[in-house]
Amino acid sequence: MVCVIGEALIDLVMDPATAASPGPKAYLAHPGGSPFNVAIGLARLGRPAQLLARLSGDAFGRQLRAHAEANGVDLSYAVDAAESSTVAVVSLDAQRNAGYDFYRTGTADWQWSAAELDRMPADTSWIHTGSLASWTQPGAGVISDQLRRRRERRPVVISYDPNIRPALLPDHPSAVSQVEAMVCLADVVKASAEDLDWLYPGQGVDDVLRRWQRLGASVVVVTDGGRGARFLAGDEIGAAPARPVRVVDTVGAGDAFMAGLINALAAGGHAAVGPAGHAAVGPAGHAALGPAGQAVVAAAVEEAILVAALTCARAGANPPTAAELAAAQAAV
Repeated sequence: MVCVIGEALIDLVMDPATAASPGPKAYLAHPGGSPFNVAIGLARLGRPAQLLARLSGDAFGRQLRAHAEANGVDLSYAVDAAESSTVAVVSLDAQRNAGYDFYRTGTADWQWSAAELDRMPADTSWIHTGSLASWTQPGAGVISDQLRRRRERRPVVISYDPNIRPALLPDHPSAVSQVEAMVCLADVVKASAEDLDWLYPGQGVDDVLRRWQRLGASVVVVTDGGRGARFLAGDEIGAAPARPVRVVDTVGAGDAFMAGLINALAAGGHAAVGPAGHAAVGPAGHAALGPAGQAVVAAAVEEAILVAALTCARAGANPPTAAELAAAQAAV
């Protein structure tokens, strides 16, 4: 079971039927939010997933809840929130890459209390978080405190994806500090090349991979769209190529990758994310992770790339099922 903490919001995507018309535009409401998408992606891949989200009782909140339940996500510990749902208006550029304008002031996703997060089962062995919920206050501090306490109590694998949105992070030094504090808590970290360009302008990807490993992460992966991904596990930096695909759009691609990566690592029986024969690389208190070599992590990254490619081949955050992934693997 993987427990995912973070936002569940609505993506408003312009209806293509009205996009070219000079008159009013129609928008389609799609369930979204990076942690929400990761939970959906895990469940579709057959990995039991719990979602700790603050779900509004408004129409959008009911839509989010229904979509999660229909995909087999466990909402036993989700919060019934009094605040309204967060909304993101999605725009696509000429290359079908997504941009977002967020309407989030006072909405449900950022109002976490310690008591709400304490509802997470005590024996939770893998926690994933990231994106807006991990750096939007006041909830971000509550989430990081919860992860720190969990780490102190018992071994737990923590994965993290900062999913940077520069327009929402005007204070660059504080943002870097906040992201690095989360990396210190994490065993598995995934980021995009765009994230690193904003966080560490002018620094090479490999330098950041090693920087984050020194902070505590055992496996660090950086995705770069059509250029594939680079990753660090143990002492070696590896690379995996992208899968050729006809891109419909890139909405949810990074989240699908994250779900694929978690699922593939967890499938090894116990988070195969350390150098062969050793525990996790990181400060005391990090989970003692199972033995794994470069080949194991490389295989997990390659599978995650395929999961993301299948998502890009269709509209919206629509990750593949385990059967669809197996069929694509068999077709290679």
